[in-house]
Amino acid sequence: MVALVVLLVGQAMTSMDGSILVVAAPSLQSSLHASGAELQLVIGTYSLACGALVVTGARVGDNIGRGRAFMSGLGGFTVASVIGGLAPTPAVLIGARVLQGATAAVMTPQVLSIIQASFEGERRARAIGAYSMILAVGVAAGQIVGGLLIGAHLLAAAWRPALLLNAPIGVLLLVASRKRLPAIAPSRQRLDLAGVALLSAVLLALIIPLTFGRQLHWPTWVWPCMLSALIAARAFARHERRLVADGRRPVLDLDLFRLPMVTFGVLAVWLVMGGYAGFLFSLTLHLQSALRFTPLHAGLIFAIYACGFASASLTWTRAPQRVRTWLPPGGAIAMAAAIFGVGLLARDGGWSTAAAAPLLLLAGAGHALAFSPLAHRLTTSVRPAQAADLSGLLLTANVLSQVAGVAGPGGLYLSLQARGSGSALAITTGALAAVLVLAAATAVIAQAQTAHARGPVAKARM
Repeated sequence: MVALVVLLVGQAMTSMDGSILVVAAPSLQSSLHASGAELQLVIGTYSLACGALVVTGARVGDNIGRGRAFMSGLGGFTVASVIGGLAPTPAVLIGARVLQGATAAVMTPQVLSIIQASFEGERRARAIGAYSMILAVGVAAGQIVGGLLIGAHLLAAAWRPALLLNAPIGVLLLVASRKRLPAIAPSRQRLDLAGVALLSAVLLALIIPLTFGRQLHWPTWVWPCMLSALIAARAFARHERRLVADGRRPVLDLDLFRLPMVTFGVLAVWLVMGGYAGFLFSLTLHLQSALRFTPLHAGLIFAIYACGFASASLTWTRAPQRVRTWLPPGGAIAMAAAIFGVGLLARDGGWSTAAAAPLLLLAGAGHALAFSPLAHRLTTSVRPAQAADLSGLLLTANVLSQVAGVAGPGGLYLSLQARGSGSALAITTGALAAVLVLAAATAVIAQAQTAHARGPVAKARM
């Protein structure tokens, strides 16, 4: 139990740090005299580095041992947080954020891999439910915690405690990790450095334009950059297949994509998490820009959503097995309806927290039911040797969905603001509802493949 708490708190730290400085822009500008471009880099480079390296981090865990990789990433993340919290210039802070993202990419894939290796049956389902909760609501939690710390004015530069808080927590986790994390033998295989370089190029070519394209009004370099991602992806696939033919281990097991359960399951996860990211971004802008809510007030609105997510994440395992099969598509539909309802509620420019609260609770619960059971089913559909690959895939999908959710639905909301923020939010949530209906259909396909996937996996485990 202590090991699970250590893993989940470590995951929470990295999840929250993706958004904890979003509410700190005024403080950063005043204390470091940061420009608009530097602020973008402070916020964006963290996800950029993490997203580009998370699959590689999963393979590092296989090579040196998952517990050792978790502790190494945690130690680096803690040091990077201190460097960032004490940064005297924007350039140092940006460098620290890159280091935070890179070390988070080493630490976070080990969480799901260790859970999969250390828990069985219902205990694994409950652990994955708690993991899903941390992964999904971490972004909103980062805004709440950031708002609290910045509002408290603990230091003259109010943003610094948001990063320095990681230091004592990281040290405590490192002490607990030494004795509590299970020992999982490493494979000691050589890391595929060429594969790492090609895969990083693919992900960077996708994440950079999605992260910075909207703020820069989609300059012409965005489209060649995305095209280069496709070219690099083809080169990566050829390299990985050639490596397997030579009897060496690739950085990513492409055989995962031959399992329809995994292919459609990860796609469903991407659509659900992208819908959530787009909703979080659009509603936060509406509350802060149109309704003049403080960052903390807006964050507390999403605490209602988080409560719905937490309650469903921690209780879905009590449902009968025949019901669990339909929880992911049913949850996505419930999430779609609730998000669309929130948009309609705000359409005329007003806001009633009392009326929005049950919709936000339902949206959070639907999100949990769409994500947690599907993540659990995915972990039981692959061989133990593929655990790191699956963990890296899910985390990459999570990062990509966040940047795509902000760039796509978030961009739609911004482009429609001239009609009025309430109207823009209503149209955006309608589009998000359509995305979530597609996610429900994808989840149905993924669930239909489960019976076909179980036979080969069961034989492989014997």
